[in-house]
Amino acid sequence: MSVSTSPEFDSLVPNNNMDRRTFVATAVGAAIGTGFALAVQPVCAQTQIKTDSSGLRTAAIQVPVGGESVAAYCARPEQGERLPTVLVVSEIFGVHEYIQDICRRLARQGYLAIAPQLFARQGDPATVDSIPKLMETIIAKVPDAQVLADLDGCAAWAAKNGGDPERLAITGFCWGGRIAWLYSAHNPAVRAGVAWYGRLVGNASDLTPKHPLDVASSLKTPVLGLYGGQDQGIPLETVEKMRAALKAAGNPSEIVVYPEAPHAFHADYRPSYRPEPAADGWRRLLAWLQQHGV
Repeated sequence: MSVSTSPEFDSLVPNNNMDRRTFVATAVGAAIGTGFALAVQPVCAQTQIKTDSSGLRTAAIQVPVGGESVAAYCARPEQGERLPTVLVVSEIFGVHEYIQDICRRLARQGYLAIAPQLFARQGDPATVDSIPKLMETIIAKVPDAQVLADLDGCAAWAAKNGGDPERLAITGFCWGGRIAWLYSAHNPAVRAGVAWYGRLVGNASDLTPKHPLDVASSLKTPVLGLYGGQDQGIPLETVEKMRAALKAAGNPSEIVVYPEAPHAFHADYRPSYRPEPAADGWRRLLAWLQQHGV
């Protein structure tokens, strides 16, 4: 997918006193592409959900962040202003077709959805052909501080381009699920978060100084956590620790565990997909956002 230069696209880009030549020159990392990341192919086409873009405005955009710009995918209804906004945080595979479809699904529900390419400075995850290599060469080098700043930039962009800054939410999948917890603690403007099987504990480092369990006691935003009971990478004992910490802090967050579901049970393009937990989780996501005014 190439960045649009149509009048419709121009209406999505904030007037930041940057001419087009400068805008391109300061862009970082990979643009938004089509299809799926190499590391997940071949995809399970028989279960893949494809959301039509008719009646929607969709575009690959560049979001100003500091003196740079970060690629993102945006979907919204054709009509409407001050739309409720959802930041969509990808798995380690970046903003490939599945994440773009998530944005279109949210747009069909009346949301302005924006998914940034959060690994842009470290590389293009779509071009790496294995998960271990992707983790080693790109994901392990991404600082949380960079991610949170890029999401702040997306929230600011949305507020200037048809979104309602008073109705801001975030959802994330796998790697992005962890970020959904952290960003909900980082930005007090977030009214609701939904974290899909995001890791809750880990070792502190310069790049990842805190994990969701570390912020549970100070978290103010209500977050819905959706987890699989058969997830080999997220032990249920860590889920229970998070649940207990939230309860002790008096936080209204909720955690739902699907006993028979594995990790990535919502990823309809992968063998891990489980239709019933995925559909139930999606219904819960929409109800959670509405319940909390987004």
